[in-house]
Amino acid sequence: VQLQASGGGLVQAGGSLRLSCAASGRTFSRDAMGWFRQVPGKEREFVARISWSSHDIYYADFVKGRFAISRDNAKNTVSLQIHSLKPEDTAIYYCAAGGRYRSRSTYYTPDYWGQGTLVTVSS
Repeated sequence: VQLQASGGGLVQAGGSLRLSCAASGRTFSRDAMGWFRQVPGKEREFVARISWSSHDIYYADFVKGRFAISRDNAKNTVSLQIHSLKPEDTAIYYCAAGGRYRSRSTYYTPDYWGQGTLVTVSS
C-alpha cells in the first residue's frame, strides 16, 4: 500500500494550495482518510479527517475555516484545499488512510501514512 502526497511548495502568506494524495495497493472507499502535519522538532498533529462517505468531517481548531478536505472514492484520493495560508502553517503535511476515528474529535489513528509534502509559507 502506498499513499503519494503532492501539491506542497513555497507560497506567500495569504495564498492558497491544494494538496492531493493518491492511494494505491488497496481501495480506501470504505475507510476514513485524513491529513496531519509536522513541524521539525515538534509532534505530528491532526489537521483534518473525512469519513468514507464524506458525511463525517472534522478539522483541528487551528483550521478555522481555511482548510477543506475532500475525497474521490472512484480515484482513491483525498485532497486538502488550504486558503489564507499563514507562516505558522509551514510544515510537512502527511496524508493518512484507514484506521479508527471518533466522530466530533481529533482522535484518528490511521493504519497507513504517506511520505509527506512540504508546505512553506513566507511572510
